[in-house]
Amino acid sequence: MHILEAVILLMALVIFSNVVDHFVPAVPVSLIQVLIGLAVAIFTKISIPLETDWFLLLFIAPLLFNDGRRFPKQELWKLRGPILANAIALVFLTTIVGGLLFHVLIPTMPLSVSFALAAILSPTDPVAVQSISKRAKLPEGILHIVSGESLINDASGLIAFKYAVEATVTGVFSLKAAAIDFVYISIMGFVSGIVIIAIILLIENWLYRQGINDVIFSTVLQVTTPFVVYLLTEEFLHASGVIAVVAAGIVFHFYGTAPDRSQPELKLVSERTWDIIIYTLNGIVFLILGIELPIATSNVIQNDKINTFAAVGISFVAWLILLVIRVVWIYVYQLASTIRSRKVKFVKTKEMPTFKAALLAGLSGVRGAVTMAGVLSIPMVVANGDGFPARSLALFVAAGVIIISLVVATVMLPLISEDKAPLLTRANAANDPDELTESDSDPDEHYISEDQARVYIMKLAVQRIEEERRPSNQKEAYDLILDYQFLIRRLELKLQNKQEMDSIISDELALRRVALRGERAAIQRIYKDKEISKETFLISNARLQRLENRMIHSIGRKIKLGHGTSQQFMRLRNKISLMLIQRHSHHDISDELALVQREQAKGAIKELSSYFARDDIDNNRFDGQSVYHLIIHYRNQIELAKEHSKKQIQDHTLQYQHLRIKALAAEREGVQILLEQGNIDWAMAARLRQYINYSETVLIMDYQNDE
Repeated sequence: MHILEAVILLMALVIFSNVVDHFVPAVPVSLIQVLIGLAVAIFTKISIPLETDWFLLLFIAPLLFNDGRRFPKQELWKLRGPILANAIALVFLTTIVGGLLFHVLIPTMPLSVSFALAAILSPTDPVAVQSISKRAKLPEGILHIVSGESLINDASGLIAFKYAVEATVTGVFSLKAAAIDFVYISIMGFVSGIVIIAIILLIENWLYRQGINDVIFSTVLQVTTPFVVYLLTEEFLHASGVIAVVAAGIVFHFYGTAPDRSQPELKLVSERTWDIIIYTLNGIVFLILGIELPIATSNVIQNDKINTFAAVGISFVAWLILLVIRVVWIYVYQLASTIRSRKVKFVKTKEMPTFKAALLAGLSGVRGAVTMAGVLSIPMVVANGDGFPARSLALFVAAGVIIISLVVATVMLPLISEDKAPLLTRANAANDPDELTESDSDPDEHYISEDQARVYIMKLAVQRIEEERRPSNQKEAYDLILDYQFLIRRLELKLQNKQEMDSIISDELALRRVALRGERAAIQRIYKDKEISKETFLISNARLQRLENRMIHSIGRKIKLGHGTSQQFMRLRNKISLMLIQRHSHHDISDELALVQREQAKGAIKELSSYFARDDIDNNRFDGQSVYHLIIHYRNQIELAKEHSKKQIQDHTLQYQHLRIKALAAEREGVQILLEQGNIDWAMAARLRQYINYSETVLIMDYQNDE
């Protein structure tokens, strides 16, 4: 398969996998992607060409730069010593102990390959670790390990992996040379990353002072940074590009978003761009894992020295070895921390014994995209042209460990921690680590739900629009109110229980029948008064009959609630219908149809008013929001039937935007009122304000496009 076709296919499969994840949230999306890739490989015989150098550059560089870029500043500085020590010590402990045990477990696998396999399996998915550890409410000391080391251990694991692979390829190993090389590539990689990112930031600041402050330009420059850092470090300094991009990411996190840039949109655009990149790259890595599985499996099956079922067992034992190392390490660290703090008892949470906490932290060590990207980069041949020893088995075991860690974490952690929330990985969590480490506020009796809060602030917006409504802006006011009404009704029906919702829908259908009776009477009246032709009368009656038939068919079923987009679709459909009618008509009936629309709406409002004035009708039984929505709908129809010149349309666009701005201001005031009254917490207020800010940003973009 050509590389371009492969990229398009992988992108499409990433999108499809996340659609599946929406319907099966209990299964991690990474596992879904592996299964989809496996199915594609089995049924289509597709293979993806892999080159070690570009694979590491394309996947490792941006993933690790993003990890460093999103590392919490306060936690990094406060825990810099323990985090660096644990990230390095635990990785090399896993590499040495795990490598030796892997070699004992698989005698046919050379020791250097065993070390490489253990090294690449040592890094953990930072998002998965953060989400699991916080939900499991681990003790603070353990939380420091599992959250801190997971964001840095990628670099140390990849360095150990790379050196073990080179030892296998060249067949030469010298402890002295290895130590010297390790010190050089580590220190030089660290220094290189800091120097290169410093130069890039200086250049960017200089360009900014020269007036080159375009947001898109700055975002593209930021996205290309990890590739530049990685290539310069690897090609010219022959140091660790992995450490370089991590160091560059951390430095960028501290100094790359200076507040004096006065460009808040830069952070918004760049963050969403990085979300897209990580979302795509992570998905592609796991899809490639699934696609490569049949190749590894077939090679293992065809190997007479290794039984297929034995290979599966080896994968499970390898995962168990890694789990034991991790649990023992965390337990010992906890014990050492307790002794250092001179406490008699171990550090415990309220209801969690120490070993249980260590086990939870160990199970949280889910392997992710970096592990897969690294193991797929193992070269096919060594220096003398022979095949890389035990490559297929290493790939099989690595894939097996990743899948086992995902499955076990998905199944076991909710049972042990009594938390039913789904497992997050890089693939389905694009938030900052700062956000991941913040727990949700405890539920409180006086807090309302987010849907209730949105209904409240949108009703305030409607009230503000009504206050601003004038004869000159009635059409725009009713358009905007109707848009809000669709959203309010959808949320309110969602908040109602089934019995209340059925009652509201039944009453609304009754009111619609009353309104339709008024519309039909209005058509009859203007036809009788010869204000419209017979052709227009027949067309209008047929249209009304279709509407009534749809309403009758909706009885007994849940009404599908529309929104602004569907309303625009209905208007477009009406325009197309009018064009078709005009095409087959003998004369222009557009004015007559506009008259019918206006009189129908007036007749409906008049009939509804008469209905509510009857003594035998209890007006209190009707949902006020439904009645208001119906009246606004017909008032909107009256305004739509009026003629509008091009100049009027432009003025009305501005009027709509001005009303929208006032409505958004009312929404902001509503959020502040709810917060001051203690109905919502700060986290919910932030989410509501973010939604309002996004709406305002879209409004500004529309205004600029109109200009």
